[in-house]
Amino acid sequence: MSDQHDSDSRTSERAERLLHTIKGPDDLSGLDDEQLQGLAQEVRELIIDTIGEIGGHFGANLGTCELAVALHSLLDSPRDKILWDVGHQAYPHKVLTGRRDELGTIRQYEGLAPFCSVFESEHDIMGAGHASTSIGYAVGLKEAMRKGIGEDGRVAAVIGDGALTGGVAYEAMHQAGGLQTPIVIILNDNGMSISPNVGALSRYFNRVRLNPRWYDARSKTEERLTHLPLGLGRRLERLGPEVKAAIKAYWAPGLFFEELDLAYVGVIDGHDVGAVRSALEDAFAAERPVVVHIHTVKGKGFQPAEEGGLEGMEKWHAAKPGSIVNGKAATKKEEPKPVPVSESDSPEKIEKLEKPPPKGAPQYTAVFAEALVEEAKRDGRVIGITAAMAGGTGLDKLQKALPEQYYDVGIAEQDAVLFASGLSIQGAKPVCAIYSTFLQRAFDQIVHDVCLQKLNVVFAMDRAGLVGDDGPTHHGAFDVSYFRPLPNVVVMAPRDEAQLVHMLRTALAHDAGPVAFRYPRGAAEGAPMPDTPKEIEIGKGEMLLPGDRIALLGYGYGVQVALRAAEVLRNKGLEPTVADARFAKPLDGELAEELAANHELLITIEESVLPGGFGSAVLEHLEDAFADRSEDRARVMRVGLPDRYVTHGKPALIREEVGFTGEAVAERVLTSLGSRVFG
Repeated sequence: MSDQHDSDSRTSERAERLLHTIKGPDDLSGLDDEQLQGLAQEVRELIIDTIGEIGGHFGANLGTCELAVALHSLLDSPRDKILWDVGHQAYPHKVLTGRRDELGTIRQYEGLAPFCSVFESEHDIMGAGHASTSIGYAVGLKEAMRKGIGEDGRVAAVIGDGALTGGVAYEAMHQAGGLQTPIVIILNDNGMSISPNVGALSRYFNRVRLNPRWYDARSKTEERLTHLPLGLGRRLERLGPEVKAAIKAYWAPGLFFEELDLAYVGVIDGHDVGAVRSALEDAFAAERPVVVHIHTVKGKGFQPAEEGGLEGMEKWHAAKPGSIVNGKAATKKEEPKPVPVSESDSPEKIEKLEKPPPKGAPQYTAVFAEALVEEAKRDGRVIGITAAMAGGTGLDKLQKALPEQYYDVGIAEQDAVLFASGLSIQGAKPVCAIYSTFLQRAFDQIVHDVCLQKLNVVFAMDRAGLVGDDGPTHHGAFDVSYFRPLPNVVVMAPRDEAQLVHMLRTALAHDAGPVAFRYPRGAAEGAPMPDTPKEIEIGKGEMLLPGDRIALLGYGYGVQVALRAAEVLRNKGLEPTVADARFAKPLDGELAEELAANHELLITIEESVLPGGFGSAVLEHLEDAFADRSEDRARVMRVGLPDRYVTHGKPALIREEVGFTGEAVAERVLTSLGSRVFG
C-alpha cells in the first residue's frame, strides 16, 4: 500500500501541475486521462494539506478525487446534474467547481459549508447532510426533464460511504427501475460509513468487489452449463436463454440491481480515472438506469488511513485540526494543544471539545455512554441501538462491554425505531441513541409505532441545540417541537451531566410509554456526579435560586444560559429567580403558575426553535390556568432559536449571533423592564 502511495506521489511530481489552472469544470475539457489522473492526485494533496491543518471530513474525500475529476471531465455541470449523497465526500467536487481557494475556510463561521449547499454554488444541485437521498433527487430531476420541464441534461447520483444502507435509497432505486429513468447511480463502495458498515448488503459487496473468482465464474458459467454431463447441458440449451441466464445470474455481482431493472456495471477501480470515465460513458449512453459500482479506498493517499484497516479508516473519517504535518500524521510533539471543535459525526475518540472543559468536565456523550453501560449491566433487558453512529453516540462503549446488548442497524433510523418497537413489545428496554437531527427521519415510526402503542422505548438525543461546524443539517433544533404534540410521551432535558445520569435511570424505570430526552454536544458543566442514579419525579421541575420580580425558567442547556443571565442581572442590582423546568411534557404546571403569579416577568429559555417548543408549552398552560382568575400574572418572554436555519461555526459564535447567551438574555430583560429596573 505504501509503495502505491509513493508511486502516486512520484507520478504527481512528474506530471504537469494543473490544479492552479482549474477555475471551474469547463477547464477539465480537453485533458487526457494521464493529465486527469495527475489532477486527481493534486486535489488529494490539497485536501490532505488543507484539512490536515484546519480539520474536517477527510477519509471519504480522499477516496473520491478520481471520481470527481472523471465526472466533471465528462459532464457539463450545472446543466448536467451531479448529486453527492451526504456531502462529506464532495470536497473534491468543491475544489473543481471554483472553490479551491476557499477550501481553507470550510466548516468555519462564514466560510464554505460543510456539505453541499444550493446557496453556495450552482454546481451543488441538492443540499445534503443526511444520507441516502441522492437517488430520489435524481429520479425526480430526470423525470421532470423527460416531461420537458427545465433544461435537459444527464443526471448522476453518487452514493456510498455507507449511504446505501438507508432504506429510502432502495425505494428510489425501485422507482427508477420501474420508470426506467435514464440516470446513472455511482455506488462508491469503500466498505465504510463513519463506523464500519453493517448488514447483509455490506457483506455482499465485500464478497464481490474486485474478486477475480466472481468475474471468472460470471464469464465462464454459461459456457460450462452446456458441458454438464449426463445430457444436462443439452437439456439446458433446449430450455432456452431464460434458464441459462437465471443460473448464470446466481454468480453475478449485479444480480441485486438487475432484479430492480437497473443495469449493472462493475466492479471498477475507482482510482483509475480512465476506467471510471470509460464506465461512465457507457452508462450514460445506455439511456436507462445504470448502477456503476466502483471500489475506492477511504483515506486513499494517506498512509495511516490506507494501512490502518477498518480502524484506520474509521479514525480518519475526519481530521483534527493540526493532525497532519507535511502530508503525514503529526507526531505527539508536533500536535498542537487542543483547539475548539473537530467533527460532530466522527468517532468520539477523535473529537475535540467545543469549549474549554471546566475543571476537567467530561463530554455529555461520554457521560451518557458510561451511564448506559452501567444500566445495561444492572438490567439485561436494556438494549442500546445506534444507526451507524456508534462512536458519535458513545455506544461503541456498550458494544465493547456488552456486545449482546448492542445493535447497529446502519444508516436506517426508521428501522432503528421499528426494531426498538419489537424489542419493547417483547419486554426489553430499548434505548435509541440517535442524534436529534437524524431522529427526524423516523418521525412516522415515532408517531405511529411507538407513541400510539405506548411502547417503552427510550430516545436519547445527542447533539441537541446548536452543534457547531456541521451547520444547519446537523443542528438539533426541532426535537422539542416534534415530540411535544405527541400523546403518551415524556419529554425532558438535563441541565448538566449529573441530571443526565438521573434522567437515563428515570427513562428506563418509566413503564407507561416512551421517554425522549435531549442533551448537547461537547463539554458538560462540571457538576458533581452522583454515586447512584436516582429516579426523578415525572413532570416535576426544580427551583434553583430564589428571587423576585424576574423569573428565569430554563429547559436543558437553557438553564445554564439562565444562570449566566442571573449573574449579569445581579451585577445590575436585580435578584432574579432561576428554575429548571426539566420537563417539557408533562410540564410542571404548578411551578409555572407559581413563577407567573409571583413575578413581573417570566422568561423561558430553550436551545430549540420557539414554535411549538418549551416556551409555547408554558404560554399555553398559563393562558388556560389564568383564564378564570382575576389576579394578574407575569408577562412571558420566550428565548430560543430564531425561525430560520442557523449557519455553521463554533457554537460560541453562532449562539452570540442568534442571541442565545446569558448576556443577551440579560440585555433583553433590562430592555423589557426599561425605567422600572430600579423601582
